[in-house]
Amino acid sequence: MTQDETRRRLRWLLTLSLVGVAFTAAVILVGVFTRLVDAGLGCPDWPGCYGRLVVPDESRALAHTPEAPLEVFKAWVEMVHRYVASALGLLVIVLVVLGAPLRRRPDYPWGVSLALLAVILLQGAFGAFTVTLKLWPQVVTLHLLGGLAVLLLFLWLHLRLRRFATGRLAPGGVAAPRRRLTPLWGLALALLVGQLALGGWVSSNYAGIACQGFPTCNGQWWPEMDWSEGFHLTQTVGPNYLHGQLHADARTAIQVGHRLGALALGLALLLLAVRHWREAHLRPWLGAMLGVYAIQLVLGIANVLLWLPLWLALLHTAGAVALVIVMILAAWVWRESKAEGAREQRVMEEWVHV
Repeated sequence: MTQDETRRRLRWLLTLSLVGVAFTAAVILVGVFTRLVDAGLGCPDWPGCYGRLVVPDESRALAHTPEAPLEVFKAWVEMVHRYVASALGLLVIVLVVLGAPLRRRPDYPWGVSLALLAVILLQGAFGAFTVTLKLWPQVVTLHLLGGLAVLLLFLWLHLRLRRFATGRLAPGGVAAPRRRLTPLWGLALALLVGQLALGGWVSSNYAGIACQGFPTCNGQWWPEMDWSEGFHLTQTVGPNYLHGQLHADARTAIQVGHRLGALALGLALLLLAVRHWREAHLRPWLGAMLGVYAIQLVLGIANVLLWLPLWLALLHTAGAVALVIVMILAAWVWRESKAEGAREQRVMEEWVHV
């Protein structure tokens, strides 16, 4: 492969990986919209809708699945979600194929590309299980986390491709040394994942307004709660989980758990910002991280006080996506700063030597 061909291929890879970040965020929001309008079972089968690739008319739907009457709006919302998710899968395949000729180059992120392909295939399976298991909360939550994992991998792939394209290698053709994540970074990222999982658990169990009022819950600081039932992950409730099956105290426990998770995450982010605020190159990302968290906190409170309006619930999900992106970028900048410093030092030493 010539140098010009390599450059063109890299330009395509960089562009498509960045498009993948934006497209994944859009697919996540379409999925959340599908859930919020109760369209997750708009098509009772998978991958088609009443046995077809497009939404059929009422008579054909009735003949295919008489026990599930067709609701045209919900069926189309569900199918649009499947169409855009399938397009995202095709984008991942294109990235893998484009990158294959470069896979043996030093520092090319071939492992990230394969991980992205594996996760997107797993997401397809979770999409099928969401329908066939009738919105089982465990699967719905994992499906949301899988979507965020795809977003993270697209972003990481783009960052690694940028580093590869600029040839940031140490002498000998190996990757320049980078800082390892400290326990504080690990704690903050773990709490972020936990909070995202709690948010998915709140949504999949319809516990978004289990608590009325803020900061208290139903007029109490510590209301009646059933933690064992609310977080019984091996439960089998059904046959249909549309609108949820848990009793009020279990849903209250889920909502309070989500609030406590938000508090823990906020404290961890604050500690992270205090610890690294003196690093000027990292300060804008720390500020952005705290700012997005603050907006997300306000949106969460507003959702409770305004009884979960559709547009506000979508904004809350968009805030979660933004927080993931900003935290990953902050972690990347922090890790890369050592490599940047080492490279600048080598340049200075070479200049002095000359």
